[in-house]
Amino acid sequence: MRNKNYTSFEEIELDLKLLSLERKIAIEELKGLKHKVQEDLSPLNWLQTGYNIAKKFSTLLLVKKILK
Repeated sequence: MRNKNYTSFEEIELDLKLLSLERKIAIEELKGLKHKVQEDLSPLNWLQTGYNIAKKFSTLLLVKKILK
């Protein structure tokens, strides 16, 4: 929160414009985060993650069997 002593209406208007722009930027950042979360929770992404884990695990088991 800004704690400023204004000396003119121009300063107040400028500060209000800056706050408005900061608010718009924050809203756009939230929209981007929402899209990223939707992508991360998609079923295809879960399948890819499961496939990658299974691939690493099976490679580890294969290496372990070879080294026995």
